[in-house]
Amino acid sequence: MLNVLFSAKPAAWAEYEHPLNAAFERAGIAANLKLNHAPEDVDYIIFAPNGPVTDFRPYTKTKAVMGLWAGVETIVDNETLTQPLCRLVDVSLTNGMVEWVTGHTLRHHLGMDAHIHGQDGIWRDESFPPVAAKRPVTILGIGALGAACGQALHTLGFPVKGWSRNAKDIPNIDCLHGNDGLREALTDAQIVILLLPQTPETVNILNDETLALMAKGSFVINPGRGPLIDDKALLAALDSGQIAHATLDVFRTEPLPKEDPFWGHPSVTVTPHIASTTRPETAAEVIAENIACSEAGKPFRFLVDRGRGY
Repeated sequence: MLNVLFSAKPAAWAEYEHPLNAAFERAGIAANLKLNHAPEDVDYIIFAPNGPVTDFRPYTKTKAVMGLWAGVETIVDNETLTQPLCRLVDVSLTNGMVEWVTGHTLRHHLGMDAHIHGQDGIWRDESFPPVAAKRPVTILGIGALGAACGQALHTLGFPVKGWSRNAKDIPNIDCLHGNDGLREALTDAQIVILLLPQTPETVNILNDETLALMAKGSFVINPGRGPLIDDKALLAALDSGQIAHATLDVFRTEPLPKEDPFWGHPSVTVTPHIASTTRPETAAEVIAENIACSEAGKPFRFLVDRGRGY
């Protein structure tokens, strides 16, 4: 019998208890899933950063920490964490992100806001959006989420460039990497989507210099992490017209304070970190399958590289 500790916010227990136990049963795992175990008896921790466990030193028997979130920036530098850490890669989370990104990309590409907010009785038929093939899109971060979004946008006809820190080869995406690749990826991009992990190297990756590389009147969509963007630089680019609009789902401080200038800026759409979320039924399957791999002596899936930070 494996002792599995569930460490997340209290409300999550009601959502996850049944799906996890059902997934363990399907995977052939005899698991004692609880909110409280003696630390020295815990085999696995199912973890969210808003849960009670912050010091991992007492968990001397624990084989791995299984994340409930895709992002790991709030835990990866925890010096008490010496156990393997697995992030969550979940098909429902991926599909939700693809739908949100595709929706907002099409919104800006088609200029929907002009008609949604422009019901003033004036018939304006002088301008039309270009076809998707004429609207270059760049995705910064082409991991599981970014690659899936890139494939969906390619299917709609958008030319897609993708940038990552290290070289990648992904069908239908013009993959670039490194500093020179970043400049090429951003130069003349009309829509830039941020799906990078938050690391010291990616903080403020969109700044005065990199925003200036984009096509004038372009769009920024950020469902990744708030600190990827230099907020002051983005506001200046919006005020100058370099950036026509920014749709932001993530921020340095969440909830976004009422006094933050993003709330009232006419060229900013704020969404409250809802681009995608973990679904208990599918997340439970991923976690159970990963524990089953471990118990069968196979390598963990989605293992975090602590040196890289993701």
